Amino acid sequence: MSSRGEMNPESEDFEQGRPSFYIGQHDSTRKETLTDAQQDQVLDSGFNFVTTPVTNQHFHHRVAGLYKSYLEERQKWSRDRGLSASQMTNASLPLPVVPTLTNKDTSLFPSSYMGSLVAYASPWIDLCSSDPVIASISRQALNLEVAYANFCGVRSVVIPGPRRDDNGKDIALYARAIQEALLVATRANIIIHMPMYREPGLEEKTELLSSVLGSSNGGPSDSSKEVDLFGAWNTWHTIRSVCDYASRLFVALRIPRRLPERDLQDRWFAEPLHYLSFGPNTFQMNRTGNPCLSPSHQHMVNDYMRLKNAPWMILYDVGPDAETLAHLPDSTSPHSTSPEFPTLAEASQALKENRRPNLPPLNAHASYMKYLERQQAPFSALETGTLTSFQDWLQSPLQPLSDNLESATYEMFEGDPVKYDQYELAITEAMAEWKELKKPTSSVPYEGHSDPELVVAVAGAGRGPLVTRVLRAAEHTGTRIQLWALEKNQNAYVYLLRQNEREWGDQVTVVKTDMRGWEGPKARGHDNVITKVDILVTELLGSFGDNELSPECLDGIQRHIARPHGISIPHSYTAHLSPIATPRIFADLSARVANDPNAFETPWVVRLFAIDFVARSVPPRYHRFQQAWEFAHPVEVSRSDDVIAEHGMAAKYSPAGGSSISGAGGANEHNARHCHLTFMCPSGGVIHGLAGYFESVLYAPQVEGKEKVEMSTVPDQIDRKSKDMISWFPIFFPLRNPLYFPQDTELEVSMWRQTDDTRVWYEWIVEAFTWVGPNTRVKVGASELHSSRRVACLM
Repeated sequence: MSSRGEMNPESEDFEQGRPSFYIGQHDSTRKETLTDAQQDQVLDSGFNFVTTPVTNQHFHHRVAGLYKSYLEERQKWSRDRGLSASQMTNASLPLPVVPTLTNKDTSLFPSSYMGSLVAYASPWIDLCSSDPVIASISRQALNLEVAYANFCGVRSVVIPGPRRDDNGKDIALYARAIQEALLVATRANIIIHMPMYREPGLEEKTELLSSVLGSSNGGPSDSSKEVDLFGAWNTWHTIRSVCDYASRLFVALRIPRRLPERDLQDRWFAEPLHYLSFGPNTFQMNRTGNPCLSPSHQHMVNDYMRLKNAPWMILYDVGPDAETLAHLPDSTSPHSTSPEFPTLAEASQALKENRRPNLPPLNAHASYMKYLERQQAPFSALETGTLTSFQDWLQSPLQPLSDNLESATYEMFEGDPVKYDQYELAITEAMAEWKELKKPTSSVPYEGHSDPELVVAVAGAGRGPLVTRVLRAAEHTGTRIQLWALEKNQNAYVYLLRQNEREWGDQVTVVKTDMRGWEGPKARGHDNVITKVDILVTELLGSFGDNELSPECLDGIQRHIARPHGISIPHSYTAHLSPIATPRIFADLSARVANDPNAFETPWVVRLFAIDFVARSVPPRYHRFQQAWEFAHPVEVSRSDDVIAEHGMAAKYSPAGGSSISGAGGANEHNARHCHLTFMCPSGGVIHGLAGYFESVLYAPQVEGKEKVEMSTVPDQIDRKSKDMISWFPIFFPLRNPLYFPQDTELEVSMWRQTDDTRVWYEWIVEAFTWVGPNTRVKVGASELHSSRRVACLM
């Protein structure tokens, strides 16, 4: 059974095409909000929105003057008391208070075009200043700007990020100020403008308030120092952690001219990106003298645009020229200075000359980005509108044993041809080898039919797609079969009866039953004779392979498989794990906790997309995706079978013995599992949980030289074993608290599959170790022990 939950995402229309590029224009030297005419000029040159400063130079001078006045008053106070410079410090002296804004401090006012404006906080604001007075008035200035922008109705306020990463105190001050700004702005998004890494020349050019006032500002770090590629990300991680992963906190990412290693690009890919910003140094010039991006930049942009909430673009300091805009006449009417509408003749002539009539020329950088938009790779089979809508969308795992699925859910599963093609191939191979090896069949001759027939059962038939594939495989191999379809869902049972009548020509015996309580196939023509099953076909697998209780279900029906030659399809399946960072999902879970106290104890089914696999493959000992455990069928020695044989079926569900779980009889202990895995993480980072996948061998050939028929959802294997398969989304085991770890860390994952004979659940814990010597390793962090027992899957 595919594990996707009910596919009804809470959104509007996901069946849209690939997202468009929304391109904004930002000028780092802009001091005033653009006039209507100037804004029209920018938008007509190829941009979709523009940034605007919240305040102007008047406010800047007023804040600087406030600081200078405070210093003069403090010096006067000290002189009046005969204090030396070393005695001037007085913790009780009040700090200056920045007065509220006036109309002279800003040219931004509420208007009808607020939707095309993005507020940009003053880059001179110095939240990280080592001078507590400057830090205080900077925080006040930011709050005034954010509050006013929020009042005006702008949707987003971009705040320049810290300019260095090596001072924890400065970053803490900045993070605390952003946390306060989120409280001040009750509606607007707060977006931190951060560089991907500290590439020289990528920072703001405007001087900080500390520099203007001649105070120590802890300026840019020495450019001769080695650049810490992950330093900017660490700063961002501190900011969003202090802000408790606020849902209105995003990042605008400055794209460098030289892209860093893929690990860092993937790290930022997992973050809540709102904007990608490109400056003039990011672009190269092609042979025609026009701006362009390198192939690696193009690949990165295309990757980021695959996100469901694709980031918008900001092009900064690339025009239109500020001087040109400044010479446009001011006007209160948005169209008073616009050029006259062209005549039909003028428009026709402009089209012939491939130009725009009476409009400003297109910005070369914006035109290139639009060209790049048109050059995006086409959708793959995994990028349809429907599948894109499920990116990082949490769904509760199905419980098919206790719940009856709806037809729409079955239909969604059946929309994956890859899975059923693999199943049909496995069934075909099994039937062909059965003939080749001259295996016996379990059928009993009956009147008029002495030829042997292969007894095949499809357990958990749903709406019958596997039944159809069994019939096709039998026809393809020329195999005579007796086919049974078992289904406990009484509603699906009705559909199966209809399919048998209309599509299958009454070739199938449809039985409404829980497969675990089935009496077995009755011999055709001999109703009192129970035979065995030669090939048992099921699709009970979940996102983690066993999480929908395939082992327990097959335990209950495997006694009907003919021994020793009977076949189970699937033959085996393995569960796989990898630690991941997924800030978006963690923020979602944090918001759910108020209404769902088990949110962090639930293994969620989710199409993981905006994630970072923090582990790296270091063969032969370490791999990014590691096997947790395996199940194989049929089980040759089953504790469950022993209990049933000795005490009857009722004993299995009425335990009276003792096991590792108090009160359980131990009938299902053979399906308990435990694993301990070690993952290597060369780069420091944070993990929010574990991603779970599975692989399955549907059929293992018994004739040498033939390949196994397999399926896989493991990212580095799916293309090789079952390319474009969409039936199963991964499973996610969350951590209640993000686990931060330094570079060169070993993450040790312990997981248990637990059972008390009535339920199955998982428990997991993650520990971080780092080496401090050739033979010495210390623990640097650990999660708590998580358990899904309260939301266990019922047997």
